[in-house]
Parts: sequence; C-alpha cells; structure tokens
Amino acid sequence: MTDLKAIQPSELDQLPDRDPEETAEWQASLDAVTEAAGPHRAAYLMRRTLERAEEAGVALPKLLETDYINTIPTSAEPAVDGDEAMESRITAWNRWNAAAMVTRGSKYGVGGHIATFASAAWLYETGFNHFFRGKEADGSGDQLYIQGHASPGIYARAFLDGRLGERHLDNFRREAGGDGLPSYPHPRRLPWLWEFPTVSMGLGPISAVYQARFNRYLTSRGIKDLTNSHVWAFLGDGEMDEPESTAALTLASREGLDNLTFVINCNLQRLDGPVRANFKIVQELEALFRGSGWNVVKSLWGTAWDELFQLDTTGALVRRLREVPDAQVQTYQTRDAAYIREDFFGKDPALVEMAKLLSDDKILECFHLSRGGHESRKVYAAYRAALAHKGAPTVILAQTVKGHTLGEGFASKNANHQMKKLSVDEFKAMRDRLDLPIKDSDFVDGVVPYGHPGADSPEVRYLQERRAALGGPAPARRLHPVAPLPAPADKAFSAFDKGSGSQNVATTMAFVRLVKDLVRDKETGRRWVPIVPDEARTFGMESLFPSLGIYSPKGQTYEPVDRDQLMYYKEAKNGQILNEGITEAGSMAEFIAASTSYATHGEPVIPFYIYYSMFGWQRTADQMWQLGDQLGRGFLVGATAGRTTLTGEGLQHADGHSPVIAATNPAALTYDPAFAYEIAVIVKEGLRRMYGAAAPDEDQDVFYYLTVYNEPLRQPAKPAAPGVDEGILKGLYRFNTAESAGLTAPANAPRIQLLGSGTAIHWALKAQQLLAEEWGVAADVWSATSWTELRRDAMEADEALLRGEERVPFVRQALQGAEGPVLAVSDYMRQVPDQIAQWVEQDYTSLGADGFGLSETREAARRYFGVDAESIVVAALAQLARRGEVQATAVKEAREKYGL
Repeated sequence: MTDLKAIQPSELDQLPDRDPEETAEWQASLDAVTEAAGPHRAAYLMRRTLERAEEAGVALPKLLETDYINTIPTSAEPAVDGDEAMESRITAWNRWNAAAMVTRGSKYGVGGHIATFASAAWLYETGFNHFFRGKEADGSGDQLYIQGHASPGIYARAFLDGRLGERHLDNFRREAGGDGLPSYPHPRRLPWLWEFPTVSMGLGPISAVYQARFNRYLTSRGIKDLTNSHVWAFLGDGEMDEPESTAALTLASREGLDNLTFVINCNLQRLDGPVRANFKIVQELEALFRGSGWNVVKSLWGTAWDELFQLDTTGALVRRLREVPDAQVQTYQTRDAAYIREDFFGKDPALVEMAKLLSDDKILECFHLSRGGHESRKVYAAYRAALAHKGAPTVILAQTVKGHTLGEGFASKNANHQMKKLSVDEFKAMRDRLDLPIKDSDFVDGVVPYGHPGADSPEVRYLQERRAALGGPAPARRLHPVAPLPAPADKAFSAFDKGSGSQNVATTMAFVRLVKDLVRDKETGRRWVPIVPDEARTFGMESLFPSLGIYSPKGQTYEPVDRDQLMYYKEAKNGQILNEGITEAGSMAEFIAASTSYATHGEPVIPFYIYYSMFGWQRTADQMWQLGDQLGRGFLVGATAGRTTLTGEGLQHADGHSPVIAATNPAALTYDPAFAYEIAVIVKEGLRRMYGAAAPDEDQDVFYYLTVYNEPLRQPAKPAAPGVDEGILKGLYRFNTAESAGLTAPANAPRIQLLGSGTAIHWALKAQQLLAEEWGVAADVWSATSWTELRRDAMEADEALLRGEERVPFVRQALQGAEGPVLAVSDYMRQVPDQIAQWVEQDYTSLGADGFGLSETREAARRYFGVDAESIVVAALAQLARRGEVQATAVKEAREKYGL
C-alpha cells in the first residue's frame, strides 16, 4: 500500500508527539469506526468531537463548511413575538402590489423585476416587523442596504402604510412627470425614502461594511454614540461574485463589527441561470465567510423538511443534499413527484425506503415550497441569532425560490429575471394562492388592480404599530435640523496669499498644510476625517500621525518601531485618520459613509480622501456615481496628479484623464489648481457651500475633486487684481500680462493668450518669457482652475438662451477683449481643455499629454508629449503664423532652435 503520509505530510509532523502510543490509539479508534459503521459515521463523530473541543476552548482551526442543513434546528427556534398570521396577510398584499406595479408599468416598456422580491419577501417583512430600527428614536436607527431588484416590494410596503399612493406606483420608473418612483434605491431621486444606492452590483456589500465601521469610528471619537445602530445588507448570491462584495470581509471580522449583518438571498439563480450550476453556492459562501472570520447562520429548509430529517436515521438524506448541485435543486422545483423520487431518492437505498413513507404531496411541498427564507419563524430565528452574536459580523444564508408564489411560469425559471409581467389568469391564480379578497370584477379592461385592505384595516394598524415601536418608518432618509458649521478663521486660508518666497512647495504639500491648520480649529477641527489608502507618507501626511492619531478599534497594542521619532506611527481608539490600507474601493466606501453622515446620523463631518489621482476615478468611478447618488459631501483629492509630474512611475501611474471622467459626474466640482492660494480659495468655498450657510439656489449635495501635484515649485503671491477669487471659483482668471510680468516686447507686438491649469501654468509662464525675449511676442497667462466648471456654466447659458434669456458664458466674459488667439495647455489629454473650445470667441487650440504615460524625467516626459515651455512657444508661433502675425519661417526656426 502507498504510504499516503509520505506523500501528504502534515504540519503536525513538525510538532513533538509526547505520547505516540496514545496518538496511535486515537487513530486506531477512527479506523475501527470507519470500518464498522462507515466513513459517514466516522465523519460525524469527528465533527462532534471538534464541536466539543471548541466549546471547551481548545484552540483548533474551525471547519469551513457544515452540512447542507439549517444552523438553528426547529427545536431551538424562539417564538415570534408577533402575530404570524397577520404578518402573512401583510406580506401577501406586498407581493401582490409589487407584481401589479411592474406588470402595469410594462405597457410603457420601462421594465422592472418581479422575481427577486417574490423570493425575498419574508426576509424583508420579518425585519420590518421585528428588527429594523427607525430614525425617530435617536435620529440614526438602523442602516438598510436594500437589494436593488427588490425595490418594487419596498414600494409596495410604503403603499400599504400610506407613504405612497396609487399615482406613485403607476409612475414606477417614470420620473420625468413628477410623482415618479426610481427603478432602484436612488437617494438623489427619492431622498425621503432611500438612504443607500445598491443596485450597482457589489457596492452594497462593501459600503455596508464601511458604514458599520464608520459607525464605530463616530462612537470612538465621541461624535455620536451609535452603539444601538445596526447595519443590514440584503444581497443576492450571484452578486457575491463581484470582487467588491467580498473585498472587506476580513476588515469586518478583524475589527469585530458585530453591528453588521449580511442577509444573502440564496435563490441559487443569477440573471441568466444558476449561480453555481455544477456546485453549491451556499457551501461556497459559508466557507468564504467562515474563513474570513464571520459568524455564519444557514436557513435553508422550511418546517416541512422536519419530518424528512427525523426519518434520516442513517444520514443518507444529509449526504444527498450535500452532493446535489444547485442546478439540479432548481430542476426539482419545476418537476413532478415521480421525477424527484427517481432522481433524488433513487440514488441511495436508504432514501428509496424513506421515499416510500412520503406522499407525493409531501415531496412536492418540500421540494417546491418549503425553504428557510420563506418562513417567518426561520428568518426570525436567524435574525435573533445574528443580533445575539458578539465579537464578529454575521452572514445569514437564506435559501429561497426565485419567483416564489408567482406561479409555475415564474418559479425557478432561468428567464424569470427578464419576465416583466403576469397575465390576468396568472394574477387570479396568485390571488387564490395568497388568499386575497380581490374580485374578478376588479380587473377592469384586463388591468390588474392594486390591493389595499384599507387605511384603518387591522393589517395597516398592525404594520404601523410595529414600526412605531421600532422607531418609525423604514427605510427612510431624514435631513436633520443641523446648524451650519461655523467657518474656520480666515487665517488658515490667507496664509498662502503671500506665496512661498524662495521655498519650493508642491501643491500636494500646500493642501496638507492647509488641512493641518484646519483640524486645529476649535469649532470644526474634530469633524475633519482624513482618509488615505496607505500612501500618507507619499503625500507628506506623516506629520499628522502623532497629532491626530490613526483610528484603530484596538488602539496601539505594540511599541511602534519609530516611537523615538517626532512623527512616529501612532494608532489610537479615538484616532482621527482613517488609513485604509491598499484599497481604493475600501477608501471610497469609507468616504461615502463619512460624506453622508450629515443625513444618516445628523452629524456632519468633513471627509477628505487623498490618493494617487490615477487610481481614483479610473478604478472606482462607479463608487463616485454612488457617492453622487447618495448625496455625499466632501473633498476628493487626486494627488501626484498629471501625466508628467510623477517622475519614473510610468504608464499605470501617469494620470492624463481623471478630469475627463470626473467631468461626467454631475455632482463633482472638478478643479485643477495651479497655486497654493487657489487651493485655499476653493477649499474655503467648498466648506461654505457644503457645510455652511449656502444660498437657497445652491445645491449643497455636491463634492469637490481637486488635483494636486508632487512637483515642488515656487508658489507665487496671490494677485491683487479684483475678481481673482471669483475667477478661481468659476474656473478662469488672468494671472498676469506680459507687461505685469516685466517682459518687454516691441510696440504693436503680436499677442497671444496662454491658458494653463495645474502644473502646466509653470510651463506657460516660462513660454511667456521665451516668447517675449526670443520672438518678440507678448503673451498673457491665465490660470484655468476648472475647465469643467467653465463648460457647465456655458452649457447653462446655452439652455437659458433657449428659454429666451440673455446670458453670456463666464469664459466668454473673462476673455472678452483679450487680444490674439488662445492656446490652452494642461498636463492631461487635450480633451480636458477642449471642453470650453466652442464658447471661446478667439481662435482656439490646445496642447495636452495624450496617449499612454511612460517612465522618464519630468523634463523629458514633457518634451515627449509636446507640452513643455518650448513646445508651447512653437505652438503659439504656429497659431500666430496662421493669422499672418509672424513669419511662417519662425515656426521652423523655433523647432530647430529648441530641438523639437
């Protein structure tokens, strides 16, 4: 016989065996049980032994999978503290109205999903009646991340409790005319109901983790006690394939987030078919979550299965359930009893005998209907277990049937995600199945009616009483009456007005210095939430470590290696900095939780998330849309910005396009400041607009994106000319003229306007000097702080013109009377400055760093992309030559002179 031990050595071989004889006796006992009672009995005994060891506190690795049965046996289920029959009637009304809403809307072609809520109805109803805390008690309540495709069921419940009327349901997915309901949870579209956007798959799970974590952060820092707030995330089993869905699982367990529960609706189906056709998604998820340190509760089978498990004296039923793949379980849902007898029970002699004791009706009841996620008692027990578990988050794996109660045409069919309506006959069958008092005559002209038991009915009174006891309606978003945050003292902002003198300062460092001053403010300093993905030292933020501390729920349990240094690595339970590790997605999720704290908890905080600009919008733009949808407020700071300023890092670090992506987001105010004083002006305005006393016509629900650079350069003093602040905020102002720069050019010299943003303005200033001194051309230099805001203003002016209102775009006002053509340059692709081209009256052209980045020195990279000062000079001469203002030969001469 082959020596398997020699082939598969164990880590135990490295440990000393103090009693080899005793070890051999244990192994012999296992061999004897296996031979006498079979391997299944041996496995059972080993499992029970491991359970006893765990109970006794013996340190052993946990098993990653348990059998394909319920975690909580029927005998251990607590009694539901409510009227189960009443809750069943409420659920029936919600099922009906959800299906009716989508079906009635199908005539407009707007779509909708029926099958998801049909499978998850009890998962929600049990929570609403017994667990989900509303906001009327402490202003926060619980945070509910509703699965997007289940939204019709949530609307149906809001209709039942009087928060929505029939006109709203009839405008499901038709919002333009008013009284409409958005397709999915969209706070920006329905801000009194929805708190969290979830339908972009995977963003709900990671957001829920960081929301639970941020709740602990607020509590630890003494901003608000959220000990009683619980985060519930309702997810699909197919959704868990998204990388964001599982990206933060170990964070949740590592920090002991027992204020978090995932409820995964395991209906075994994704959009096109089975989630794991040849495998078992529940077992896979259990292993994943257990391995990540979560408490796992499985609620798979309904009470109809109790009789079958009692008959399973050999373990054959449990073994068979473990081996049947998900796609076959789905097939059983649609087949008759004879097929199930043959295919399921017929594989094992013990099961054949068991099946003889079961009627066809019993078999169909078990395999067609009875699932743990479809019974309030099972769901209630799982939720109670989740809240009782301490020290780790809990995931509930609830098995359901997709399309449950909708009829044979829907239940477990692969196409049910795309099926948008039921026929009248199918509705009548559903009515009978749900035992609803809806008459045939209520179907007028073939239109399915909405159902409502009446505003004063026992169902509605029960629903409202339960919600009142739990703290009011849910889900609900509330804007708390919070006073505007006081503006910090001007001293912090004006510190940059005089410039940096002879010292070179990168704008990244200028921003960090500004924040360092602002966090000292007595009124608002503690409300700043610095977020960084393990790059704080890159951005010069290490000076904040000892003064603010890095948040850790455990504090600092070790002596840091740099403890003897001034800027040592300090962690603290009340630390202010969130150093997230190498996770842009996690950092964005944390930023979203912080940026919406003003609504979620009635406690405004000021988050700024600083990161490599290349890795923000490119990697996590979906979360930026989520941020805009959730009406978040704060500062995103793209550091080491631009395509040529991050020397040596190369293609995947060189950002030439983040402002392009940012420009697509209506909630993002995108700025590319060149100088420290511009950053101060923008941040001051951002604080006023988002957190201060904004004007009535201003949208406070915006966030700012600032690009800052790592190239140390001299910071000039703020020009004393009027209108500079307005120009900075609106996107454009004249920094200097050739004359104010002390440059001399011949009388009647050709003139050109150079527009630069960010670090590119320094190349424009050098080009201004070269043009004057070597080519006799006078150039004025403009700082374009925001190409995007200029474009938006111009578009609004166009729209006003169509309404018959005369309005001149700001970019045209600013450049009015400016002589000569306009040449725009930035450290981004030309598409960025070209945003304003159509509204500039002068001849307009641009330079930019198009293409892929590369590893080089700054100077060589700029020459490569044709955006350095000499390239600007050649481009300027070419523009002037086309106008006949300089000799055409000057262009060739310049190219040769500069080696272009």
